Amino acid sequence: MAALGTARCLFRSFSWVKNVHRNKQTLVRCSVRTLCGETHDKAPTDHSKPQFTDPAVQEILARITGLDLQKVFQSFKQELKPPTCKLMTDDQLEQAIQLASVEARKRLQMPPVLPERKPINDVLAVDKILDGMDTAKYVFTDITYNVPHRERFIVVREPDGTLRKATWEERDRLVQVYFPREGRKIAVPLMFKEENLKVVFSQDRHKDVLDLCLVQFEPDSADYIKMHVATYEDLDKYGKYHLLRFTRHFGGMAWYLVNARRVDGLLVDMLKKELLQDAVSLVSLFHMVHPHSESAQEAASQQATGTDLLKIYAENESERSGYIKLALQAYEDRTAEESAA
Repeated sequence: MAALGTARCLFRSFSWVKNVHRNKQTLVRCSVRTLCGETHDKAPTDHSKPQFTDPAVQEILARITGLDLQKVFQSFKQELKPPTCKLMTDDQLEQAIQLASVEARKRLQMPPVLPERKPINDVLAVDKILDGMDTAKYVFTDITYNVPHRERFIVVREPDGTLRKATWEERDRLVQVYFPREGRKIAVPLMFKEENLKVVFSQDRHKDVLDLCLVQFEPDSADYIKMHVATYEDLDKYGKYHLLRFTRHFGGMAWYLVNARRVDGLLVDMLKKELLQDAVSLVSLFHMVHPHSESAQEAASQQATGTDLLKIYAENESERSGYIKLALQAYEDRTAEESAA
């Protein structure tokens, strides 16, 4: 009789999941976001301030990223093949360069910047009669091909009889099992361990870390955000901004520093490299994101542009105003000498 009762309980558990799967379309239509934790997976955003996806923000970030065809199409390790040579007229060469520029712009598309998703802690049922029947968890996954992964129904039966929705980490792992994504590993690569990151950063491989992040993690996962923050912090600490310039990750770094109100290092670096327009664009973006700062209000009242904008920022906001003023003075001296010559 005990075995019969256990079988009935197991049958009821499997039947529950089967019924959910059978009525999946209805559930998805009615409350798919509730089932998958979508109603609370992201923190609320402040729509009063500019967002990363705003056209004006994207335009500024793309402008300061720059375009270097040599860096975008730099060589990488691959199977050796005999080189090919082509003879082109000047018109054909110009057309080829234009096509390469269009392709480079596509490759420089900035990765998304999203708020971290909130954890899923939803319990659906608790069957105490199943407590202790097994030491392993049972996972039930909807493997229908035309269902978006975010809406895929995945539940876990704990050994104590608790039936709950899968956590984000479990969802990512199971989706990778049933729908493998090229380059993504089920286990997190050892590169992302803190002790290994220090070695990778010392080798100036920050771009490699961010490239692998795009493949390994979802853009709103805690690991994705953590790796990006660690990379940006190391770049800002040692002033290695050039490692991401002309790459798709430069805009994300600039956006992070602007929101953290720590653009002084990047601003000085731009001025040292005589990228005055980039520096002006960076300060303009800072004023867009922080419109109530003293610098933004002063610039708005004076309708400042160009070097005047940079001077106002250095006077009212910067913690390294001396460096910025010296860099501006050096730039103006060089410009005056070139004009005189």
